[in-house]
Amino acid sequence: MSNHPALRTDKLLKEFDGVVAVNSLDLEVPGGGVFGLLGPNGSGKTTTIRTCLGIYSPDGGSVGILGSGDPLAVRDRVGYLPEERGLYPKMQVREQLAFLGTVRGLSAAVAGKKAGQWLERVGLGDRGKSLTNDLSKGMQQKVQFAAAVIHEPDLVVLDEPFSGLDSVNMRLLKDLILEQRDRGCTVILSSHRMEQVEAMCDAIGLIHQGNLVLLGNLAEIRSRYGTNTLAIGYDGDAEALQGIPGVSQVTDSGRSARLRMDGSADPQAIVRALLDRVQLRSFASEEPSVEDIFLESVGHGAGDARLRITEEGELVHEHGERSSEITT
Repeated sequence: MSNHPALRTDKLLKEFDGVVAVNSLDLEVPGGGVFGLLGPNGSGKTTTIRTCLGIYSPDGGSVGILGSGDPLAVRDRVGYLPEERGLYPKMQVREQLAFLGTVRGLSAAVAGKKAGQWLERVGLGDRGKSLTNDLSKGMQQKVQFAAAVIHEPDLVVLDEPFSGLDSVNMRLLKDLILEQRDRGCTVILSSHRMEQVEAMCDAIGLIHQGNLVLLGNLAEIRSRYGTNTLAIGYDGDAEALQGIPGVSQVTDSGRSARLRMDGSADPQAIVRALLDRVQLRSFASEEPSVEDIFLESVGHGAGDARLRITEEGELVHEHGERSSEITT
């Protein structure tokens, strides 16, 4: 990833009728790579995106995007897939895709050619003359993605990109997103389904109630939290997994489960307890998921705090004190 940020906000504030949706947000997205802007529904992710892209005007603070303080001045270098689809329902798909390419600065000839190529890439080569209204939600989502990248932007922002997609098309879209990264484009993925995107992200920002609660390189963040999860395969009664000393949460999937351990727990003691209760087929320590980290951060009151990872890999509060509550 580049040392130069693709996106930066300084004390960004956005309110609606006196309700704070984005609260003095200091965000920096490195150039290149995939950045995950993550958090639950209603946390302020979409409002942050729309304000950064110039769709909303900020009520305070500033935005820098691709080296410019004016998002509209660089809009031809940005691609955007909105959470709510922005396609014309009564327009033919290929015609529409070509039109959206010309809006982003492509010539009509180049846009028409690229529209056909992208429809083939997303598996809709035979639907070019179909009206948008005649496509399924998943098909429309793939057209919307093609529209966001047809002009080869330097920054592409994808808000809930996997909405409406089955597992096959989700895999296809993930591959296409990683292709954008590999050509040097900065990708911002915004999602409340953290498990869908975390494997793709180089860095993340976690948002809760309009506040940025954690920001940094994902590998460094995980290393600070340690391996606090035990993944097991087992045969036996799922109820037997409950009440094991040192286990704070059990996520059971039938014949497999993930056990979150307390900070002071002894993994070997937990395994011995499991052997007395179920038949273990496999077990392994795992790093926490992004969702685990988010829940632990918010659970420790981080929703009202400012946490970040320093260049030395330290998890600190914004005022400079090392956080002892959530590190292991």
